[in-house]
Amino acid sequence: MTPAWSILPDEWKPILADRGLRPFRADQILQALYRDYIQSWDEATTLPKDLRETLKQEFPLTPCRELAVSASADGTKKLLLGYADGNSVETVLIPARERFTQCISTQVGCAMGCAFCASGSRGVVRSLTTDEIVAEYLAGRRHGEITNIVVMGMGEPFNNYDETIRALKLVNAGRGPNLGARHITISTCGVVPGFARLAAEGIQFELSVSLHAPTDELRSRLMPVNRRWPLDELLAACAAYTKATKRIITFEYTVIAGVNDSRAMAEELARQVRRVPMAKVNLIPLSPVEHRPDFKTPDDATMLMFLDVLMKRGVQTMLRRSRGKDANAACGQLRLHNLNSKKEP
Repeated sequence: MTPAWSILPDEWKPILADRGLRPFRADQILQALYRDYIQSWDEATTLPKDLRETLKQEFPLTPCRELAVSASADGTKKLLLGYADGNSVETVLIPARERFTQCISTQVGCAMGCAFCASGSRGVVRSLTTDEIVAEYLAGRRHGEITNIVVMGMGEPFNNYDETIRALKLVNAGRGPNLGARHITISTCGVVPGFARLAAEGIQFELSVSLHAPTDELRSRLMPVNRRWPLDELLAACAAYTKATKRIITFEYTVIAGVNDSRAMAEELARQVRRVPMAKVNLIPLSPVEHRPDFKTPDDATMLMFLDVLMKRGVQTMLRRSRGKDANAACGQLRLHNLNSKKEP
């Protein structure tokens, strides 16, 4: 069996031809999957019943169940989605004036162990398959028309590279959901081999890098990945990616009160990111997480100081605000809450 949501749109006609079926059936299948958003082949009523039965047996649909929804006063929603094996992941839906962004997970848990991230506090259970990632997207799609995807949820995308990229290619496909490549952002904590692989794809996905500290000493404490690929190696890979693709890299910097929020840190951050051509920085105030009560959200004055230092040193910078604090919207918090409460199947 091959899950239907793991098959790229252009692959359907050859698959059907091998079974003696006419090419127009592929168009009907794609219409059912990515325009009608069916959850069962029985809903694909344009297809004859015998074909629907064949599709059930050979190309099953693998939807995820909505186990919990946490809604914020600012309109952000976090969904806890359950898969057939009893594992769950989170996806976050973030409305804005002209956007409806979905934050996608690629693994159940995370192996990277970043100090401020709830996703990694229980380690990684397994990676998601292509069809499970697409099912996650479709679960979000049922709440509204998705305009942007950020692969910044649970897991490290470059540690599940093949399944993640195939799922994103499917979502990007013109005869699939048809979400533009420049509306899809992949975020890595700095798994260096993934940079060259992504550059070789020749697809205009956006790339962001979770930096969160401008020195090796601090970054290694906050993000263990830095012990494997320290800043010099990481920033060289970023520069090579930019040179090969002509694409801008965005560095994500979560500001934590009393940890990485000093003026000296801001000065060093500016120096480091200027090593990468065209780089820009997103400054994000920490969204508190239950498992690290010692990590606090910085005040507005600190965030504005950081912004001022970076801008005066010629670094393109965006000051982001945390969304969905009252919805456990920081990565991994809803799943962790449910695990701790023994509510998760």
